[in-house]
Amino acid sequence: MKEKLYVFDTTLRDGEQVPGCQLNTVEKIQVAKALEQLGVDVIEAGFPVSSPGDFRSVIEISKAVTWPTVCALTRAVAHDIDVAAEALQYAKHKRIHTGIGTSDEHIQYKFNTTREEILERAVRAVKYAKKYVDDVEFYAEDAGRTDNEYLARVVEAVIKAGATVVNIPDTTGYCLPDEFGSKIRYLMEHVDGIDRAIISTHCHNDLGMATANTLEGVLNGARQVEVTINGIGERAGNTSLEEIAMILKCHKGINIDTNINTTKIFPTSRMVSGLMNMPVQPNKAIVGRNAFAHSSGIHQDGVLKNAHTYEIIDPKDVGIDDNSIVLTARSGRAALKHRLHVNGVELSEEKLDKVYEKFLELADQKKEVTDADVLMLAGADTATSQAVRLDFLQVTTGKGVKSVASIGLDISGQKFEAASSGNGPVDAAIKALKKIILKTMTLKEFTIQAISKGSDDVGKVHMQVEYDGQMYYGFGANTDIVTASVEAYIDCINKFKKSE
Repeated sequence: MKEKLYVFDTTLRDGEQVPGCQLNTVEKIQVAKALEQLGVDVIEAGFPVSSPGDFRSVIEISKAVTWPTVCALTRAVAHDIDVAAEALQYAKHKRIHTGIGTSDEHIQYKFNTTREEILERAVRAVKYAKKYVDDVEFYAEDAGRTDNEYLARVVEAVIKAGATVVNIPDTTGYCLPDEFGSKIRYLMEHVDGIDRAIISTHCHNDLGMATANTLEGVLNGARQVEVTINGIGERAGNTSLEEIAMILKCHKGINIDTNINTTKIFPTSRMVSGLMNMPVQPNKAIVGRNAFAHSSGIHQDGVLKNAHTYEIIDPKDVGIDDNSIVLTARSGRAALKHRLHVNGVELSEEKLDKVYEKFLELADQKKEVTDADVLMLAGADTATSQAVRLDFLQVTTGKGVKSVASIGLDISGQKFEAASSGNGPVDAAIKALKKIILKTMTLKEFTIQAISKGSDDVGKVHMQVEYDGQMYYGFGANTDIVTASVEAYIDCINKFKKSE
């Protein structure tokens, strides 16, 4: 009988802290339901005291899922805990996740206090949270850089105060794998009452060791892992859920297993990537588009003879349909619906019709429509409900010729047109756009990324625009990169118009 490893997913809390990847409540519910189907044990739904949006999201996620524990994050502050308890009122299984920094760096520079004061605040927070819920998790922030002897004192004290789970985060991603594993083993061997709580890992990927550190933690006694879909998260990200799940599935000698339905991994990965506008790197383990691709002739020959020569994972085990239906201009709605389903997207018949129309337009421009294109089309369907929409764009450019752009916008049903010249086609198009949208906007970031392969690539543009002291992130995708750039800028405009 294999030991159970609890999977604590923080995609909707730590993962959503990535700039430009914020989700609305409806999207968060969609992700939470997918995580429930995936089989995660705990969903960290947000940090309720941080914003009204996070508070509402925790409430609605609590209503939307049934069997996973819904967790809310707090600081070791009574008001935070009060707000978290209120947000969790509808959860069938609820957990408050409270904690404080324990490293000397945090104690001295962040809190300007002493080790003893931190210990007292930690115990006080756990006891206070325990008044609201039975399941209290304590995090020792920056445990990776915390002295083991002091960390053991904190862990022992919070367990005695009632903590059911103790989280040992490598907050800065600093630890080496053997160092982190030794830290967990030290706690298992030196903390009185350690058997009364589950030890958890929460590793960041700043030095590329999040998965290795998490695995070492598990091998040394941790029985909960805090992870995100696609490894998203602040800075370089968190431990990838899919990597830990598949490591344990592949290595039969490790007598530990999760409740994860691995066939749901790929569609969940693509759904999160699409909703957060955060492409998965092609060579990403498990879910990257090249994870099961073989270009070397020797590798191709081996795989054709027996897949196990170069593949340790059956693509179907992670939900990849290796017999994909190729989409072209002759494909029908059923084929498009199938590809959307494989990628974790379910649309109503009305929305499917709209996406299908856009699909046919794109298919006329491309030999083959890829999964990335399909996800782009599904996301682009939301543009029809925006206040500002692109009607037409015409650009004249070339070597030795000044770029000139003419643009037409539909703003809440009214038609506007303008023209401008510029230093290149994108500059000309955006200057023409600004003649209609009379706002003082500053372009802070402009990134172009190809999301398919070949000369008929779909290009995806990420933009960051500053308006009235606030940053807004926009995204656009099109086979014409100038059009994609304008659509990304319009996406920013629609976002700040909503906030006005």
